[in-house]
Amino acid sequence: MKIAIPDLLSTLGHPQRLSVFQLLIRRYPDHVPAGEISDALGIKGSTLSNYLSALQTAGLIDQERSGTSLRYCINMTTVQQMFDGLLVDCCRGRPDLCSPSAKGLPTMPTKTFNVLFICTGNSARSIFAETILRDLGGDRFNVYSAGTKPYSELNPFALEVLGAKGHDTSQLRAKNVSEFTGPEAEQMDFVFTVCNQAANEECPAWDGQPISGHWGMPDPVKATGTDAEKSLAFQQSYGALRNRIEQFIALPITTLDRIALQKAVDTIGRQTSEDHL
Repeated sequence: MKIAIPDLLSTLGHPQRLSVFQLLIRRYPDHVPAGEISDALGIKGSTLSNYLSALQTAGLIDQERSGTSLRYCINMTTVQQMFDGLLVDCCRGRPDLCSPSAKGLPTMPTKTFNVLFICTGNSARSIFAETILRDLGGDRFNVYSAGTKPYSELNPFALEVLGAKGHDTSQLRAKNVSEFTGPEAEQMDFVFTVCNQAANEECPAWDGQPISGHWGMPDPVKATGTDAEKSLAFQQSYGALRNRIEQFIALPITTLDRIALQKAVDTIGRQTSEDHL
């Protein structure tokens, strides 16, 4: 069925509906609870319901029920059809306009890839990811992590887990994401968010069009109970991230085109934090 591009553009022409759409793009492939969207964007529930209904009617998002909660996710098929229609039909496939999104994009060149993991506090999950990929990926990757609102100290449970796994933690520190933006910053090839709150925040577009992915998982810092119970939460986060990173390392990065590579990264992101168990 041919989609009606004017209707889709009209739906996205409202600033707050567009902000909802953009948040769900950043969180893809997650299904995000309506309440979380409301809190992240500061939109009243009744108003948000109208925006979500309009986006769903247009086919831009899908809805699923989980218990009493309604969750929403981008309908990537419709979005791809919309851009195909704009770039191929409307713009007649001009390469100067559509090449960034066209199918059959070039593969990633053979090089050392720059990878950035982003979380809110940069005290545990993103630190785990940085350390694991640096140690497992070897010379293939330059690895960094940062926080949108970094803590001044790394979490002691995170450092304990890394030390027990044999990782060197002496050079680790919390960093602000601003260290990796601007004209003097390294261009990233991959940018991953590993917590939902960081993905909910609207960040400027990265130079160089890196592959982006959302690998969100529960925050072990929020674990309660005994020290043993808290330590277990950090162990589970470490294991889930290691599982995802091992799959990422195994990807034939230099032979996949950008579309195939993006799909592979999204597939890894669909796993739950229990998949490693």
